[in-house]
Amino acid sequence: MIDYNERIPNNVNLSENKTLQRALEQWQPSFLQWWGDMGPDGSTDYDVYLRTATSVDPKGWAHFDYVKMPDYRWGIFLAPQEGTRKIHFGEHKGQDAWQEVPGEYRSTLRRIIVTQGDTEPASVEQQRHLGLTAPSLYDLRNLFQVNVEEGRHLWAMVYLLHAYFGRDGREEGEALLERRSGDADNPRILTAFNEKTPDWLSFFMFTFITDRDGKFQLASLAESAFDPLARTCRFMLTEEAHHMFVGESGVARIIQRTCEVMQQLRTDDPIKLRAAGVIDLPTLQKYLNFHYSVTSDLYGAEISSNAATYYTTGLKGRFEEGKLDDDHALQDSHYEITDVEGDRIVKRAVPALSALNDRLRDDWIRDVQSGVDRWNRIPVKYGVDFQFTLPHKGFNRRIGIFTDLHVSPAGELLSGVEWTRQHQHWLPTEEDRLYVHSLMGPCLTPGKFANWIAAPGRGINNQPVDFEYVRFN
Repeated sequence: MIDYNERIPNNVNLSENKTLQRALEQWQPSFLQWWGDMGPDGSTDYDVYLRTATSVDPKGWAHFDYVKMPDYRWGIFLAPQEGTRKIHFGEHKGQDAWQEVPGEYRSTLRRIIVTQGDTEPASVEQQRHLGLTAPSLYDLRNLFQVNVEEGRHLWAMVYLLHAYFGRDGREEGEALLERRSGDADNPRILTAFNEKTPDWLSFFMFTFITDRDGKFQLASLAESAFDPLARTCRFMLTEEAHHMFVGESGVARIIQRTCEVMQQLRTDDPIKLRAAGVIDLPTLQKYLNFHYSVTSDLYGAEISSNAATYYTTGLKGRFEEGKLDDDHALQDSHYEITDVEGDRIVKRAVPALSALNDRLRDDWIRDVQSGVDRWNRIPVKYGVDFQFTLPHKGFNRRIGIFTDLHVSPAGELLSGVEWTRQHQHWLPTEEDRLYVHSLMGPCLTPGKFANWIAAPGRGINNQPVDFEYVRFN
């Protein structure tokens, strides 16, 4: 039996719901088995300086202490209830938010929750071996913090499945632990979560770019008419911010270290910089191009009847729906998308309801661009003439309007022959990946950092940078 008050901190009265208790008692051993099989490799006995959520109030959601990860208290938290919350978009606008799942939306809501839930264990699996090559104790701890919080987000989705979807929900909860990232026979649902994360540059790009997709998907679900889902996602967003910080600051530190060496050697020659053991800026741009384009596909096709249905029925809103100044029904509204006419890329206005995927993608692009703008301050500081740019929306796409087209980062339509000739300049080559892989080696002395990355400006939770963030037993 699980002591829910101690073992699983929560604000959903788990100890008072006997049916839910029994369901989670059966699921928890499977989760721990999955964590042992697919969680961070070799980390079982480490004492890690982790942040644990113990309540939703500001004093409780970020408690720091040394924890062995299998003993981490994966809590279940919903953001506080806002009185009698009203649905504020779609055909049910003005009605009370749902506290139970309406029968007519049951299968659709379950699919939405399962798809979101599937991304959480997938990223843990993708990052399973990274700890073996951590560039510092600081970075190793951050990796482990991301991992346990993805595990907590899985618990959050499984709670919803078990609490509101009966036997179907319990079966889906088991299936979330059975799929495997990259498995040929039983892969994760979304393509980006079957990609490998073989090195720390990929990890930082993933947490900066793909976890930012998580932010926008969670934010749109936080608008849902199904109140338990909305409240769950609102609390998850408080943790997602740290994941994006890990990615943005990690890449920034790589850029800083490369610029330091460029300044010291007075060169921008990638060959000389690689000989000095840092990652040249053009290679960083290639990784940015790759992760950006793969993540862009997570938003789906530009024109989507499913997205229109989710909105109209109140299941999934727009980013910051409440701040938008329109009728929140969109029946007569239009939105401009990027399309192709003949041999030209053009802008075209389409019904706004059908373009909700692309609108959310555009919100994400603006947010990614803000982070890239912050990166671009670093070369300027070191007198380096280089600026990172985001590729065109159609670059390297596998879903939507640009699926069968070849588009350059600058937005030019190319022939297949021209793409084959040029794409190695825009996407990481096998040589690039092998070089980055060659830099990956553990640097686990407190206060020391691998040669290819700069130290952070400050430590975690007011601790010094040379704090012993992970203790090996």
